[in-house]
Amino acid sequence: MLGVFGEFALLLLMSAAAGAVSLWLRQPVLIAYIVIGIAAGPALLGIVTAHDQINLLAQVGVTVLLFVVGLKLDLQHIRHIGPVALATGLGQLAFTIVIGFLLILAMGRGWVEALYVAVALTFSSTIIIVKLLSDKREIDSLHGRIAVGFLIVQDLAVVIAMMVMSALRGDGGEGALLPLVGSLALRIGVALVGMYLLMRYVLPKVVDRMAQSQELLLIFAIAWGTGLAALGEWAGFSKEAGAFLAGFSLASTHYRDAINARLTGIRDFLLLFFFIDLGAKLDFSTLGGEVWPAIALSLFVLIGNPLIVMAIMGYMGYRKRTGFLCGLTVAQISEFSIIFVAMGITLGHIDNGALGLTTLVGLITIALSTYMILYSHQLYEKLAPWLGAFERKRPFRELAVATERHDLREADVIVFGLGRYGSRLALGLKEAELKVLGVEFDPEVARTLRRQGLPVRYGDGIASEFLESLPLKDTRWVVSTLPDMASNRDLLRSLRELHFTGEIAVVAREDFDGAALKRLGAPTILYPMRNAVDYAVEALTAIIRGGGAAS
Repeated sequence: MLGVFGEFALLLLMSAAAGAVSLWLRQPVLIAYIVIGIAAGPALLGIVTAHDQINLLAQVGVTVLLFVVGLKLDLQHIRHIGPVALATGLGQLAFTIVIGFLLILAMGRGWVEALYVAVALTFSSTIIIVKLLSDKREIDSLHGRIAVGFLIVQDLAVVIAMMVMSALRGDGGEGALLPLVGSLALRIGVALVGMYLLMRYVLPKVVDRMAQSQELLLIFAIAWGTGLAALGEWAGFSKEAGAFLAGFSLASTHYRDAINARLTGIRDFLLLFFFIDLGAKLDFSTLGGEVWPAIALSLFVLIGNPLIVMAIMGYMGYRKRTGFLCGLTVAQISEFSIIFVAMGITLGHIDNGALGLTTLVGLITIALSTYMILYSHQLYEKLAPWLGAFERKRPFRELAVATERHDLREADVIVFGLGRYGSRLALGLKEAELKVLGVEFDPEVARTLRRQGLPVRYGDGIASEFLESLPLKDTRWVVSTLPDMASNRDLLRSLRELHFTGEIAVVAREDFDGAALKRLGAPTILYPMRNAVDYAVEALTAIIRGGGAAS
């Protein structure tokens, strides 16, 4: 009765209201959007009928999200995270399929249904994880890059599973699998060669021309992302893989930061429709008596998947903290899991009970894993004493950076956290001829800044044993740009225990973070955006009143 435009207006109003309530309750906005989809969909109110239009916007949102993720990667990161991403992704897939299959068989299900549901349990939601990591500003961190790497491996596994099902749908049966594998290998080879040629000879010139207009650069970025997403789907891969490659192909250009800044708002707006669409498509009529089996399988996904990721990463030489933060990103199943099981029903292999079971597992794991990821650092703080089994005595892959000692024996300022803001702050203080020592947990960031001449100590800045090795006695200022409240709280507590007598400044992104840090005892709070604006106002006011020109 409302019409398509009216439905969209109503959805936006409901989403804004639910988002405001969610922020007031300090809950994830993502969950609120899924709830709006459930409420507005056929399961409850049934007020929305424009499913095709919402689905189209949702697909464009997913395309823009994966394009932005690819835009932030470069070949250097791929070389470092490629082996661990491949090993972790394949290891987690194998573990979940085998153990999940046995668990479902033990529940009295048939082997075909057990196989379908076990495969469905392996797929984690790239879209949800990347959105959460982006919101936490951890997509560029070591664990964020590794997580994105093995999520891409999982996406390729989804594609292969769907292609196998498509082959089984025809008359070829098992005899069609060998040509299928050959066809897939050929297409991957063509895609890699084509991408290399584009990145080497075509895209740099095209992007330089498009960058003459900011509006045209934005249109080109969206067109390139959606174009390769459509091409990827046509070639038998997925829209997600195509969009990721489109962003990756522009990651080495000088314009990636400008493109990323322009796309952020568009991405968040369009992803609203993805979460609404996900909630609206959940079918509650098939749930039946699947509650207890779903709880058992949800616990398996929430606990088992992170443990196997931690075990693999620990064996490969990563610290337990990195493995734990990466492991939490596979503690849920994907929207593709539900689609995968629905395809099995269409083929006549399984019945609606499997779909109800998968849907309920999806609801439970998506909701709980969202909180686990948002509060990952607090969880790690409580569980760290019991995670020693997942770390080698010598985590060589990360300790290799710790052996490169180019630090100072005394410092005027120690900067904890060398992300974009922290690194620029530390380098700026160094240019001002202060003795600056950086502290960073990401080995790649530590290496890069050392090459730029900044003394950097690699280590966990919230560990008391590590802090004792720093030259705190003669340090005048400690500045923390660590991204989460738990880490800053632990740092402040450790500095008090070590009787640090210098000044402390902590960076806060929002006003309520600053107020919380003040209550924790941080004497000086830095607000990057506010301080930058204040400086700009002061500088421009002086220039205008003095009648001079900007230098």
